[in-house]
Amino acid sequence: MIQYEYSDKVNAMKPSIIRELLKQMADPTLISFAGGNPSAEAFPAEEIRKISDELLRDEAAATLQYSITEGYPPLRALGREYLNRQFAVTKDYDDVIITSGSQQAMDILSKLLCNDGDVVATEDPAFLGAMNCFRSNGAQLVGVQMEADGPNLASLEAALTGDKKPKLFYTIPNFQNPTGYTTSLAKRKAIYELCKKHGVPILEDNPYGELRFTGEDIPPIKSFDEEGLVIYAVSLSKVFAPGLRVALCCGEAGLLGKMTVAKQGIDVHTTLWSQRVIAKFFEQYDFDALLQKLRGVYRAKARRMMDNMDAKLDGRITYVPVEGGMFLWPTLPDGVDVQAFIKNCLDHKLALVPGNAFFVDGNAPCQSMRMNFSTPTNEQIDEGVSIMAKVLKSML
Repeated sequence: MIQYEYSDKVNAMKPSIIRELLKQMADPTLISFAGGNPSAEAFPAEEIRKISDELLRDEAAATLQYSITEGYPPLRALGREYLNRQFAVTKDYDDVIITSGSQQAMDILSKLLCNDGDVVATEDPAFLGAMNCFRSNGAQLVGVQMEADGPNLASLEAALTGDKKPKLFYTIPNFQNPTGYTTSLAKRKAIYELCKKHGVPILEDNPYGELRFTGEDIPPIKSFDEEGLVIYAVSLSKVFAPGLRVALCCGEAGLLGKMTVAKQGIDVHTTLWSQRVIAKFFEQYDFDALLQKLRGVYRAKARRMMDNMDAKLDGRITYVPVEGGMFLWPTLPDGVDVQAFIKNCLDHKLALVPGNAFFVDGNAPCQSMRMNFSTPTNEQIDEGVSIMAKVLKSML
């Protein structure tokens, strides 16, 4: 058989440990805290079905035809209103395009800005999909240490002033993946000022912002932007359904024009059916009611997981309580081998993800792991934390 010679860019990519773990989901007895999927019980499936029936009955040709790369115009207009619902996010010089999920915005942006060997600064730990996007486009990653209230500012400044100036800084300020941490208002302002000082664009990814179930909303970094410095990506996967593959990307119009050209070489345009379904939903249904339903589901699941941990783990596995999103970032006691703990949990039919998988240096020591509360049932949350307690007791 032929032996293919892969490019350096492809060889730099790493398989997603989460996707590998999901292959084991065929085992119906396995409980997974390892995934990152939204809760299926919150999908507006009936509304999507009704809208689809209407579109395919009355506007089939317009729904199934090619469309423009920038996105379905009514959805772009509605998307701009959506972005500005709480805070003045978009500016006069900004434009909005529709991408096939926010990860596509990361991929396109790194294609535009990065040559081989260029640097991208990223929160550390960070979203695996983003790191693979940057690496696949030839970028080298420099990590910025995360704290419970967001990136360490000294670590960020060191990254911005290193041997190579980064082409951008990647951040998830709301309920970060994988940690669940939220960046404080003070740090958001400081991040903007540091990046402005050093001329480094910010890619602000906000997939989880609408999933706040307690506490006060914090303005996006993009709302402080007066320089066209911030590119703001908002996935709609977590509020509608990830299978629709629709996200909004907002940024300086000239840059978004270049992103549009690059997108034409990838998928021509985001699926028009999905765009029209979401536009109709915004027009015909109560979006705030959908959000209230979502937040109620996530509030109950997060509370159940944290209550279970408080009751069963006796403080031996610590964590920072979250106010939204889908993840916890628990930390094992010193002396407990994380990889062995996760293997033992898997032997007891519980899947977890080791924290080191999310770091720029995947071999860096890490006592933490990512736990997802949005996907498992209440019964699985109860049983899964009991398994963790049993395994930890056996290892101490």
